[in-house]
Amino acid sequence: MSKVVVIGDPMVKSDTLEDAAYQLEIEKPIKVKKYEWKSNNTIEEFQKFIKDIESYGPENYKMPKELKNDIEDTDYILCHLAPINSELINSARRLKLIGTCRGGLEHINVHACQEKNITVINVYRNTESVAEFTIGLMLAETRNIARSHYFLKQGKWVKNFPNDKFKTTLKNLKVGLLGLGNIGKAVLKKLNALEVKAITYDPYIDINEIKNQGLFTDMVDLETLFSESDIISLHARITETTKNIVNRNLLSLMKPSSYLINTSRAELINKCDLINALKEHKIAGVALDVYWDEPVNPDDELLKLENVTLTPHIAGDTVDAIPKSPYLLKDKINEYLKNYKQKNSVSYS
Repeated sequence: MSKVVVIGDPMVKSDTLEDAAYQLEIEKPIKVKKYEWKSNNTIEEFQKFIKDIESYGPENYKMPKELKNDIEDTDYILCHLAPINSELINSARRLKLIGTCRGGLEHINVHACQEKNITVINVYRNTESVAEFTIGLMLAETRNIARSHYFLKQGKWVKNFPNDKFKTTLKNLKVGLLGLGNIGKAVLKKLNALEVKAITYDPYIDINEIKNQGLFTDMVDLETLFSESDIISLHARITETTKNIVNRNLLSLMKPSSYLINTSRAELINKCDLINALKEHKIAGVALDVYWDEPVNPDDELLKLENVTLTPHIAGDTVDAIPKSPYLLKDKINEYLKNYKQKNSVSYS
């Protein structure tokens, strides 16, 4: 028998996780125990918990005592964003694997899992959604799509914008990708298809791996990425070394005609340094889908700037990306179990 604990939330239902659990290729019979985490919250309310966990991890959250007791003889955990902290992990006597329906692992104490040889498997449920949206933001910001829509809705026929002297087609621009995980590679694939020149910075990626996947890019150092790119798109996770990596020094290397796109994590950018660069027109503009505080404060300085395109953290929101992610996770776990090659499998977007 295999015991599976599933933990639902407002975005991924426990019923769907339960259905996926019964389709796992594990020892039968399968016994599933369902739990909820913040499931009574609205999606808007839940965003606050997402932001908190992405910033501070899972250790600040206490999970129900009943769950802690259940974990003791649990073999598998399936969740979306529920915090799996060291207390839960250290309570587990039989836990073999934790599966999560998202790319980021900020809600799981991965170090505690590694110490106990517990496999962690994640799934990139919205890779295509975010990659497409990223390309859309590049076009919206460089070609003033959102700005012209805004003015027309106000009854104004505006055809001149601050970046007029820089306007050109995407094919004439060089795009720099900071980070080449799943989403970064999906963006690169689309840029290749559009015949857009791309350069990349990612110290953890082997260029031969990229070439073997049929993708084309030049790997460069961080300074070259920021000095040569016409558009820089961020696709890295938050670590001690990447937090505030885009600061005054790197922004000062950018061309006055260049743009910054962020659909990844707001904390990659030093907000104060970015606002100063935009105010002083040291760069042409920025397009953001992620923020330091969500929802954005109505008094936020970003809202007062003319050289920005802003969207409310919706890059990954499609009808199929998140709700159906347990089935993607189920497939990935089954593939892992079938091709069991290593004790731990932890990957990042």
